[in-house]
Amino acid sequence: MDASRALLLARLELRRAVDLLFFFPRAYEQPAPRTSDEHFQENLRVSFTGTVIDISEKVTQSGKHMFGLLLRTDGGGNVRLMWFNQMFRRNMYRRDERLVATGILRSTGLNWEMIQPQTNPADEQQVDADRPLPVYSLTEGLKQSAMRAIMKQYLPPLIEEIDEALPEAMRSRLEIPGVHQALHDIHFPATEGLASAAQRRFKLQELLVLQLALSMQRQQRERSSQAPVCEPSGKIHSRILNRLPHTLTPDQQTSIDEIRQDMARPIPMNRLLQGDVGSGKTLVAQYAMLLCVANEHQATLMAPTEVLARQHYANLQKSLSHSRVRIGLLVGTLSKKERNSLLELMAAGEVDVVVGTQALLSEDVQFKRLGLVIVDEQHKFGVLQRARLRHDNLQPHNLILSATPIPRTIAMTAFGDLDVSTIRTKPPGRAPVHTYLAKVDQLESWWKFVDKQIEQGRQAYVIAPRVAQTAVDEEDESSVGTKLIASAEGAFSELRQGPFAHRRIGMLHGRLDSEMKESVLAQFANGELDILVSTTVVEVGIDVPNATVITILDANRLGLSQLHQLRGRISRGSFPGYACAVASDGCDATDNDRLKAFEHSNDGFELAEMDLKLRGPGDLLGTSQSGLPAMRIANIVEDAELLEIARKEAREILQNDPELADPDLSKLVNQTLKRYGKSLQLGDVG
Repeated sequence: MDASRALLLARLELRRAVDLLFFFPRAYEQPAPRTSDEHFQENLRVSFTGTVIDISEKVTQSGKHMFGLLLRTDGGGNVRLMWFNQMFRRNMYRRDERLVATGILRSTGLNWEMIQPQTNPADEQQVDADRPLPVYSLTEGLKQSAMRAIMKQYLPPLIEEIDEALPEAMRSRLEIPGVHQALHDIHFPATEGLASAAQRRFKLQELLVLQLALSMQRQQRERSSQAPVCEPSGKIHSRILNRLPHTLTPDQQTSIDEIRQDMARPIPMNRLLQGDVGSGKTLVAQYAMLLCVANEHQATLMAPTEVLARQHYANLQKSLSHSRVRIGLLVGTLSKKERNSLLELMAAGEVDVVVGTQALLSEDVQFKRLGLVIVDEQHKFGVLQRARLRHDNLQPHNLILSATPIPRTIAMTAFGDLDVSTIRTKPPGRAPVHTYLAKVDQLESWWKFVDKQIEQGRQAYVIAPRVAQTAVDEEDESSVGTKLIASAEGAFSELRQGPFAHRRIGMLHGRLDSEMKESVLAQFANGELDILVSTTVVEVGIDVPNATVITILDANRLGLSQLHQLRGRISRGSFPGYACAVASDGCDATDNDRLKAFEHSNDGFELAEMDLKLRGPGDLLGTSQSGLPAMRIANIVEDAELLEIARKEAREILQNDPELADPDLSKLVNQTLKRYGKSLQLGDVG
């Protein structure tokens, strides 16, 4: 292979011949029937063979570069092929060259033409005329035909060298082809069915390796770690229930029962408690903390922001004011004296529950007998950060809270080592939230409605995705209305000088120092501000029961789950809530579909599934923080059914052979350790 082509392949991370084997096609072009002139029809997709008799270039009135070929077909007719703005084609063809062209026929009345067709040298495609053609991801300077030629040249002798990782009995049970057959059929399929069977094999194998790694991680944790046994006796259970400020819903009760069973075992609990906005997860978390304290161990609750940590601390102090439970708050803004004093009490075991932020992860933080770690909104923290609170011989139980309902496929991958408890129903007495969509030119009338709400004693949020207007945005967004939605600073300025000049307005965003943030939030919570203009920093957990209106500007720039989280900031008391999502000018159809879904559904689980389908799994919930390698061929959204099969298979493998001693499994185990051993901290197995 020449050096220039090797450099192009290196851009695709293809540096060895074996890398090519597992660089799978992203799609297939289905063959168009070879058709002669007499069977040509308008809008018919066909392939035909012809000879180049003319090459032309011109610039259209609109400034587009047009490149054209005139082909004389084997039947004697002419077809003009045209491409727009593809100047590289001028060096690809020569007169009298024979080509196979594939595309959709269009009649001009005088002759036939094809716009943006695919072409191949005629001799190259004779063998592949009736086969699906693989379509590979490319880089600039590398053509699809060249990539296919490389694959044909290098792959066939390599295929037989690859070891089979999946035992024959497993392949038979899963109804998948062997690795040699699958590698041949994924790159050089004779039919669409064979390509699909090969894809299914490699998707299942990839998902099986992941699920086996997660099952091994779980087994390793359960074997190697001892946790404090927190006995949930009937007496303790009744006493804790009497301490809780509200009656439990059936879902809360079920979640508590699952947590009680986990914490009664000497194996560390590793549970995810997920529930929609306002479903009452904190009450369940409070039960778990009190169960821990009742068994003479310490509990800690870690929140992603100081604002949220202080809120949890205040709520616990209020609900446990008549109990003997000692509560501490560890956040970054404590004075050195306050911090040292609290650390001494924690190390001496004289504080039962510590609420805090990432300050809890500092090296000098020591507990005397830590029994439970609760992490609120785990996706705001990295997995390794969570692990830092598990460093003693006796490992604490772990409970992770998420107000972003997690689609099942994500729970089985990025959160695969966790058991999941779900709260779907909401406590009674919550007022409804009405959701509306608006355009920028409707804001004037919406602001009048907001003003009436404030007149009735309520408060309002105004959310913008960015802190400040940027130079690019100013070029793109020229009108006053659109400038208003560009940033928190812009919205704050416009509202204060315009429709809400007579109201008390505050501003909150991530660039403010901690003291200023705390001050602004305290003013809003105490009713000293009518309107809080903010970025999405208020997304998680801010609780102001008197706030009933939220306006989300530039709403199409945010994901569905994030929009739903923001909507959860209102109607937290007895007054009905009103959410208005304002779309940018020129909001496209896909964005609008998302906003319509937001308008019509108040079910966080339904919206999370839709968000996953629309945005893909890449950045949802910060799954990149899981540290897991990216999928090569499987897609956890589209291949959810295969993921279920792989999960079941992985669990059965470990159930039947906990030591993974079966020699037939050795290659699969080695592949698993090679791919995930480092990221999941798996020890040597088998």
